[in-house]
Amino acid sequence: MLRKNSPSLKRGLAHSFRNLRSSLVPTNELWRYDIGNLIYHSNIVISDKTPSTPKNIGSPSAEQIWNSLIEGNKRFVAGKPLARDIVSQRRSLEKTQNPPVSVLSCSDSRLPSEAIFDQGLGDLFVVRIAGNSADPMGLGSLEFAVEQLGTRVIVVLGHQRCGGVTAACSGKKVASPNLKKLIQPIMESCRIAEEKHGSEDLVDFAIKTHVHKTSNDLLARSEILKRTHDAGKLSIIGAYYSLDSGIVTRLR
Repeated sequence: MLRKNSPSLKRGLAHSFRNLRSSLVPTNELWRYDIGNLIYHSNIVISDKTPSTPKNIGSPSAEQIWNSLIEGNKRFVAGKPLARDIVSQRRSLEKTQNPPVSVLSCSDSRLPSEAIFDQGLGDLFVVRIAGNSADPMGLGSLEFAVEQLGTRVIVVLGHQRCGGVTAACSGKKVASPNLKKLIQPIMESCRIAEEKHGSEDLVDFAIKTHVHKTSNDLLARSEILKRTHDAGKLSIIGAYYSLDSGIVTRLR
């Protein structure tokens, strides 16, 4: 008979516990695509190790990637972001990155892409410029993401009450040559909005028009992006972020 505190009893109990723990199967299993990875979710936490991706699941389509972004945005609006092991994510990305999504957005402090789409480290390659125009540095950054990192979707993200678009449409003189260069690409969108906005707010119409213009400019001004797009390996999606609601809406 084994004594209560004997080493043999302790080893036996530990072995039984490990077997029981490894046999647990959660009843509400869910596979969810979270941009760069397939992550297994359940209400039972058995291990802090990330399970391997099943081999029979191929690369997600542009629509699947977009739908994952929208699911993340819904979590952001509801105030229920995913819990992430940031330390583990950071360590897994020490040597490489392969973000399938790039976001060209405004520099406005109220719309960090990782937050509003509820994404983690390594999920998004973000290029930000006030007014979300396609300037040479932004184009070069996106070309790098597509050519070197494997980005398959570019989201051009405009937002409600954009200061850059408001300044461009106001017709007022700006304070410096640099600011003039900043709003210059937006002025064409303002002219189109003046002709076609109808009952919609002029600036809001111009913001959405500029998203479309920038999306076209990406292909018109970059041979790399156009070639990859024409080969069916790159999708460009225009979107609009509401400051009032936090909701992202697809425009294109």
